[in-house]
Amino acid sequence: MFAVYKKELKTYVCTPIGYVFIGLFLLILSLMFYVGIFSSQYINFEYLFYDGTTIILFTLPLLTMRLFSEERKNGTDQLLFTSPRSITSIVLGKFFAAVTIVLIAELFTLMYFFILNYFGNPSLPIALTTLLGFFLFCISGIAIGMFVSSITENQIISAFATIGVFLLMLFGPQLTNLFKPFYTVYFFQESFLTGLVKLKSVILFIALTVLFILLTIIGLQKRKSLK
Repeated sequence: MFAVYKKELKTYVCTPIGYVFIGLFLLILSLMFYVGIFSSQYINFEYLFYDGTTIILFTLPLLTMRLFSEERKNGTDQLLFTSPRSITSIVLGKFFAAVTIVLIAELFTLMYFFILNYFGNPSLPIALTTLLGFFLFCISGIAIGMFVSSITENQIISAFATIGVFLLMLFGPQLTNLFKPFYTVYFFQESFLTGLVKLKSVILFIALTVLFILLTIIGLQKRKSLK
């Protein structure tokens, strides 16, 4: 797993992908910071992440769209299937590499807290729970995007399909109760942005993450067995 992790992390660092993701991530946050906080003279750090869906909607697909679809398109997925590494270690290595880039991007957001701290006294505990909740929010999104990438052959299709899933999770619960368990933005806003770490919210994000990682592994195992 560690070898795959290093390879994927090197890809993010040595190509524009990681930098474009972090740059776009911070650009969207900066716009939200100026419009939603600075111009309104609020000093609440958590307001910056209130519309967290907007951030992951346009950024996470950049990280996940190439994870497996590029391998499938180029035919290099055969090397994965014939390598001595297990499918599980390959999936986890790719997953944790993407998670690392998200964590780096999220650490940069602390600069907004220090800016607010200069002008006022934002709550540090709420800021930390907000960052924790947003991290869990993001890793569940990475797992979903990775699964979508594993069933598509084109990066662009993978990106738009992932955006479609995120939109369905955002608006689906308003149409039918079937999507209520996937209403992640509600659990994020209702729990972490208030400074609380509710167990049901943590379990939801972890369960979604594990579910889509397992679906990715199962799908790839099935493809491997058919080769």
